[in-house]
Amino acid sequence: MWIGVVTPMPQLVTAGLVEGVVGRATEADLLDVELFNVRDHATDRYGSIDDRPFGGAPGMLMMAEPLAMCTDEALRKSPVANPVTVYLSPQGEKLTQGLVGELAEVEAMILISGRYEGVDERYIQEYVDREISVGDYVLSGGELPALILIDAVGRLIEGTLGNEKSAKDDSFGDNLLEGPQFTRPREWRGKTVPSVLTSGDHAEIAGWRHEQALLRTWQRRPDLLTDRRFNSAERAWLERHVNKTR
Repeated sequence: MWIGVVTPMPQLVTAGLVEGVVGRATEADLLDVELFNVRDHATDRYGSIDDRPFGGAPGMLMMAEPLAMCTDEALRKSPVANPVTVYLSPQGEKLTQGLVGELAEVEAMILISGRYEGVDERYIQEYVDREISVGDYVLSGGELPALILIDAVGRLIEGTLGNEKSAKDDSFGDNLLEGPQFTRPREWRGKTVPSVLTSGDHAEIAGWRHEQALLRTWQRRPDLLTDRRFNSAERAWLERHVNKTR
């Protein structure tokens, strides 16, 4: 997969590309991330990429032309003719694991990292395919959200993780949170690992993990269960545990 990042602060993105999952993916040529500096396309002698908004609103906006020229450069470098162009914005659709999975299927995308109070709306209308938000809060720019999206997508690229099953078992993989996990030693400060996990019965372990995922999701993120179609075993098990806590 090829990802172009359009940003006025490429150094913030560079720092997050050399370690962990993303670093391994780029080293293995599974992921190619290319940075494009908006400041290289300033149109005046001062290197300006922002200006005051019309109407007297506070703050500064990124101007359309430097962004457009930088995006055009990224489009020329893209290995496919029509990469998905994403603007990281608090006004966008919320990033979910389902959306991450959808984006992991594309061959190329361009991520637009804004700064200041945002960008000129005309640029969005002209270039942006989707606006995506990483949460209901405001950051200083789109570089950290871009890294979050790159990391989330990178995990799903085949060959990135040592164990491909890890990505499938992650929280939100089945619209459920991951249940509790344990490692050695078996006993720590008087607390022991659930006996089912050391039983060697793989079917029983799988069933326990699924039940724990259901329970944890109900306890912490019941909104994720709103549209879930429960099978009869899930419904009966969850109802027993819900009734116990009432």
